Amino acid sequence: MESQSAAFRRDSPGTILLVEDFDDTRLMMKLWLLKHGYRVIEAETGEEAIAAAERELPDLIIMDMMMPGMNGLDATQRIREYQALRQTPIVAVSAYGADEYRSLAIEAGCDEYISTPFEPSELADLIKSLIAARESSGANALPSNLEG
Repeated sequence: MESQSAAFRRDSPGTILLVEDFDDTRLMMKLWLLKHGYRVIEAETGEEAIAAAERELPDLIIMDMMMPGMNGLDATQRIREYQALRQTPIVAVSAYGADEYRSLAIEAGCDEYISTPFEPSELADLIKSLIAARESSGANALPSNLEG
């Protein structure tokens, strides 16, 4: 008998780690992601993001760049050190739209950068394309010695 979480994961378009320190923004984004069928894991800090990413191995990470304590750039660099997460797409989200912030995010290991405010459809398209690209590259496939 298949577990409920395994069935959800199979039917879900993916698991997303949502890293955002502002409660209202995190709730709004979480509800939007859930409405679109994603499984959502939440983190409020860079430290929580690293622990959740290593524990859950999400399909994609949405990373707020400006958080107190460990910021999103530092958290992204730490996440990229973990072998199993090196190919996990990370989308940087920030209120700063300047090219220099985008460059910093990409240098830290983010795959894409989106500045707020943004259109939900823009984020939806970005999430779908990044998860599809990861799946087509086989980045989430198990090594042959670990397959069921």
